[in-house]
Amino acid sequence: MASSMITSSAVTTINSASPAQANMVAPFTGLKSMAGFPVRKVNNDITSIANNGGRVQCMQVWPPIGKKKFETLSYLPPLTTEQLLKEVEYLLRKGWVPCLEFETEKGFVYRENHKSPGYYDGRYWTMWKLPMFGCSDATQVLKELDEAVKAYPNAFVRIIGFDNVRQVQCISFIAHRPAGY
Repeated sequence: MASSMITSSAVTTINSASPAQANMVAPFTGLKSMAGFPVRKVNNDITSIANNGGRVQCMQVWPPIGKKKFETLSYLPPLTTEQLLKEVEYLLRKGWVPCLEFETEKGFVYRENHKSPGYYDGRYWTMWKLPMFGCSDATQVLKELDEAVKAYPNAFVRIIGFDNVRQVQCISFIAHRPAGY
C-alpha cells in the first residue's frame, strides 16, 4: 500500500509545466556558423572547368557550322574498326539483335514533304538484308557492314540493336559516312 501512495508535492511538480510548454519543441542547435567553411573561389575561365584530375584534354565535340548532327556517337570522330567491334560486342552482350540500315540521299532527319509537327523525312532508312537473328559474333556484323559499304559507297550506314523481347530499338549509331561528312 505504501508504494501506491503519492504525496501532493510530487503531483504539483508534475503538473507545474503549462500546456503551452508541453507542446513546444526545442529548437535545433546542430548547425554551425559558415565561418568554419572555406570560401569558394569563383573562376570565370571555362577552360579549367572540365577537369577529372588527370591529363585529359577537352575535345571539341561538334563544329556548329558545316556539319550535320546525326545519331548517337556522331559527335565523336569516326569510329575505328576496333571501336566498332567493341560497340557491336556491347550490343550482343545485351542480347540485342543487330541490324544494318543505309540511306543514300541525306543521312539525317529533315523536312521536305510536310511541315506538321512530329513529321520528318529521312527518319526511316532502308534495311540492309534482314536483322541478324542469332548473331553472336561482332565480326559477322562488321562483314555485313563492309558488304553494305561496297554496295553503296556513298551511303550512310548505321548499326541498330533491337530488343526482341520489349520490341524496341535500343541502340543506333552511324558506322559509315560517305566522304565529306
